[in-house]
Parts: sequence; structure tokens; C-alpha cells
Amino acid sequence: MCPVPRGLWRVGRPTLSSPGTAVIPIQAAGKKDRPALLALDESELEEQFVKGHGPGGQATNKTSNCVVLKHIPSGLVVKCHQTRSVDQNRKLARKILQEKVDVFYNGENSLIYKEKREAEKKKQERKKRAKETLEKKKILKELWESSKNVHRESSADSDWRSPPGPSRE
Repeated sequence: MCPVPRGLWRVGRPTLSSPGTAVIPIQAAGKKDRPALLALDESELEEQFVKGHGPGGQATNKTSNCVVLKHIPSGLVVKCHQTRSVDQNRKLARKILQEKVDVFYNGENSLIYKEKREAEKKKQERKKRAKETLEKKKILKELWESSKNVHRESSADSDWRSPPGPSRE
């Protein structure tokens, strides 16, 4: 078993992810209401450092700071080159792999899948409210325009019916 990374603490009992391996669910610091993700066992990981890619020129293309992390039991591979620091890329790769392993083993019941579903639901609700607000504004504008037209017509009618007076021309 690997030690729990700094800032993370153990929650619950070990659970079996594959024959002969125990995985301890861990919870991220500051996320107390969030269910725990499965911890990754370092013996189940294969790590490589490869040359980077993308914008950045020589500093990116000649240094081997891109981390390729493979979870051997599931066969999931993560490639992380978000920063110029190898240590930060290693941490980010492990976090991403941990989330992918959670989705792989738990499917629709995984934490990440649930969060995405909730976010999509909130987005749909915001979209619906915005559409309703737009409809209300449209109706209000139509009412305002119609009342404006009625006022113009009534003033035009009164001008037509009024006795002729001195002309303003």
C-alpha cells in the first residue's frame, strides 16, 4: 500500500478493486461533503517522462516534462503536460487518472459522472429560466407598444373631433 498523499486522509475500509489488491478510498482536503475517490496504488502505476508538445518552443519541445501514467489493472493511460514542472505534472496526472479509474470501475455511479450530470442539469435550468425571462420581456414589450399605439390613436381621434382652431402653419 502506498502512503496517503499530503493533504489527503483515509476514509472507511479498504475495498477490493482487482484480485489481491486493496484500495483505500480517500477524500480531498476541503471537500468534506464530497464522496471519496479510490486511492491509486503506486505498484499498479507505470510512469514515463516524454518530451512535451504544443506551443512554447524549445523550452517545451526539448524537455522531458510530459508525464505518461498508466494504470496497469484497468489499462487506462493519462498524458499530462499542463505545466513546465515535472512534479506538478505528476500530481495532476495522478489526480486525472484517479478520476478516470473511478469512472472505469463505478460507471454511472462514479463521483465524476454524477457531478457532470448535476452540472448539466443546472445548465439546463439556467437556460430554461433565461428563455422564460426573454419571453416575459417580449410580452411586456408588446404590451407597452400596444398601449403606446392606443394612446396615439386616442389622441389622434381627439384631434380629429376637436373644432378647427387657428392653424399653426
